[in-house]
Amino acid sequence: MSSSIDLFDLRLFILVAETRSLTRGADRACISLGAASTRVKNMEQSMGVRLLNRTAGGMVMTPAGEVVLGHARQIHSHMERLKCDLHEFRQGTRGRLCIHLDTSAFGEHLTDRLAEFLRQHPGVGIELKESLSDEAARAVAKGHAHIGVVAGDAPTSGLTTQRFGVSRLAVLVSSRSSLAHRSELSFTDVLRQPQVALHEGTVLHRFLSMQAEHAGHRFHPRVHVGSREEISRMVGKDVGVAVVPSSSSMPAVYSGDVHCIPLSDSWAQRELRLIMSGQSEQASLAQRLFRHLAAVEQPLPAPKAPAATARHATSRAREAAEQPIQADRAERSAARL
Repeated sequence: MSSSIDLFDLRLFILVAETRSLTRGADRACISLGAASTRVKNMEQSMGVRLLNRTAGGMVMTPAGEVVLGHARQIHSHMERLKCDLHEFRQGTRGRLCIHLDTSAFGEHLTDRLAEFLRQHPGVGIELKESLSDEAARAVAKGHAHIGVVAGDAPTSGLTTQRFGVSRLAVLVSSRSSLAHRSELSFTDVLRQPQVALHEGTVLHRFLSMQAEHAGHRFHPRVHVGSREEISRMVGKDVGVAVVPSSSSMPAVYSGDVHCIPLSDSWAQRELRLIMSGQSEQASLAQRLFRHLAAVEQPLPAPKAPAATARHATSRAREAAEQPIQADRAERSAARL
């Protein structure tokens, strides 16, 4: 086999395979159709095998083409990672790690652990990306992410795994809602109400849409907002109800405008796992972060009491603390008499 194939040829081949069209592949690679055709033919001649077949439905990979496509994607991924790593060195950062995680994994525990690691490693950068658990597992397995945090039964065969606690989803309702007194709510209960949700492209929206579809319903929120803080404000203003990770609900509960009620569906509580592939780039640095995150398992979140209940508990605690003081004052007054 000749050594005339370069990285641009491999990138072009990926684009042709993904678009199933030599014309669209050439457009994405910003070269002419004739030049693209010549490069593909040269690849086939260099490798001694046919890689593509032209059909009425477009360009189709031959078995040999499928093999080349897999290697081409790996090479392209490695080169993109190399560019990123070298960029970080030029910027004075000695390494950068990518973490794909299920949306329910976000919370104070993960944030605190990552912040502690970054303080201990000032030359490290971390990129966080929300994904569905299956997508996060595939990203780690393919080397597109160094570490993942997945929930439920995401495929983790061949990966290093470590339990990372439990994620729970909850329902935010207005403190003035007729649902505020409920001890738990089902997703069907939620779908009967106007809903507030993140934008359609977000992982949580996609997850809830899938669950609604599985139940034979449609997830069609009344309003989409850009952050969980905006969700809390909308719920507090009686716009609708919202499903959120319980770990992100407490600021809203403390405000007193909303109640946080557990979601009763089985998929609303899932085990979280850390995952890692030992074959990823910067494996040593990724292993240090993995061990750091795994050192302290995430505590199981306690059931969230409604805001009114929390305030009453605080009031009762204050009254109990004041009773000995009041008794002591009464004794001193009696002694003076």
